[in-house]
Amino acid sequence: MKRSVTALTSVLALGAATLLTACSSAGDDGTVTLSMAHSYATNHPHHRCGAERVAEAVAASGTGLKIEVYPNSSLGGHAQRFASVVSGDIDIDLQGASEISATYAPIRVLDAAYAFDGADHLFRFFGSEPATALREDMLAKTGTRVLDAWYFGMRHFTSNKPLRTPDDFKGVRMRFPDTPQFLQNAEALGASATSVAFEEVYISLQQGVVDGQENPIPVIASLNLPEVQSHLNLTGHMTGFVMPVVNENAWQGLTDAQREALQKAITDARATDRQCMEEEETGFVETWRGEGKMQIVEPDVAAFRGKAETFFRNTLSGDDLALYDAVRAAASAS
Repeated sequence: MKRSVTALTSVLALGAATLLTACSSAGDDGTVTLSMAHSYATNHPHHRCGAERVAEAVAASGTGLKIEVYPNSSLGGHAQRFASVVSGDIDIDLQGASEISATYAPIRVLDAAYAFDGADHLFRFFGSEPATALREDMLAKTGTRVLDAWYFGMRHFTSNKPLRTPDDFKGVRMRFPDTPQFLQNAEALGASATSVAFEEVYISLQQGVVDGQENPIPVIASLNLPEVQSHLNLTGHMTGFVMPVVNENAWQGLTDAQREALQKAITDARATDRQCMEEEETGFVETWRGEGKMQIVEPDVAAFRGKAETFFRNTLSGDDLALYDAVRAAASAS
């Protein structure tokens, strides 16, 4: 699938125009409509099994609340949209910790390589006191409320050669998102990072601007990356997650019943979203292995993990190190 710069420009222009009418509004019948934006294609689990399920559940709640979903970065890219939630131009967004960290720096530690061991560890942490304190501080400082965390899939590297140990990164220009934490993750793992916007990953690989990238398997599939990459390296170097984040003024503008319905819909969608995500993770790997579309590489994960943990324990300090320790402590919590 080819993606031209012209097409990308058109999408962003449409998003800018749509953004003017995307914030919350009340209809003639009293229905309150909230915008919910994300970066993912309509075939991605975060849309099918997450955002769409939320919209359906809220509509069925009978509370006079409606959710309009804007997929596929139609209201702007990752970096733009959280700022729009802060300003109130977007009501709800699915955002990662690294993107939020441009506004609220402490949360970036949650995206440290190998900080989480998987989805169960992630959800245990989000139910902990340190996570509650982090969310309350973020609300006070940004005016945005984290409603939950949804599993995004384990992040793995794709490339045109096998990556079995950190030494195999030599000579490989690896695409990472342009955020301080992702770039620090590259350093922690020994990779040479090149910043490319999410919306330009395919064309950058196709044109040889970069040699590889890292993302969860459903994103690798939705971006059609097996067309331009030959190897999937199952490093599992990050437990990916996104957070449904709502503008606090929009949240406070809802009735108690509407807030309860929205919170329940988002919390319930955590399970359906995870199920769809894990089914796709397994299904795509089996398909690619069976059809020979990509070579599936089982790397030395312990080597990657050990390198990352040594780096972060030698680099982080103060509150950042305390948060990292709290995340790691949740790995063994009952």
